[in-house]
Amino acid sequence: MSEYGSGLIRTTMVAVPTRQVVVPAKAVVLAAVWTAVGTVISPAAFLVSQAVLDGRHAGVPLTHPGVARALVASALLAPACALVGMGLGALIRHTAGSVAATLFTLVMLPPLFSTSRQWSADVKHVMVVSAWKRLVQNWGGDLPDINRVHDAAVPGSWAVYAVWPLVAVALAVVVVRRRDV
Repeated sequence: MSEYGSGLIRTTMVAVPTRQVVVPAKAVVLAAVWTAVGTVISPAAFLVSQAVLDGRHAGVPLTHPGVARALVASALLAPACALVGMGLGALIRHTAGSVAATLFTLVMLPPLFSTSRQWSADVKHVMVVSAWKRLVQNWGGDLPDINRVHDAAVPGSWAVYAVWPLVAVALAVVVVRRRDV
């Protein structure tokens, strides 16, 4: 929300004085735009990567088990991260601080936790990027891996995709309603 830095938030609040309507409206537009972007980029990236991998006889077809889930998860990663960023932007009200906090929360924080211990795995599994990684991987089931002691469940990963943006937008609504411009 760079509107705070530029002062355009005042114009927005004058145009729509009901503050609890502004944030959800912005969230809907942001989610729609980033869902469209993710819907274009996800299959395009898959097709380009498969063209490269087919040259090495390592590609997988679009009908391969798990590909559809990975494409949907990849397309929805963009709006989920954008809405989390919007929520942090409303809280912090400073562009550079919001970008830094969003990058730290979404990208830098998940690798600090491992799946070798239950408490650490529980924290890691509620992170958006970790949920995405679980949704795009397709394990054969019989491949043992000592690093995967406590795996995330697919339904739980979808729940993470829903809860983070909802909490971020709800928090932004509360903060914007109670704060002066």
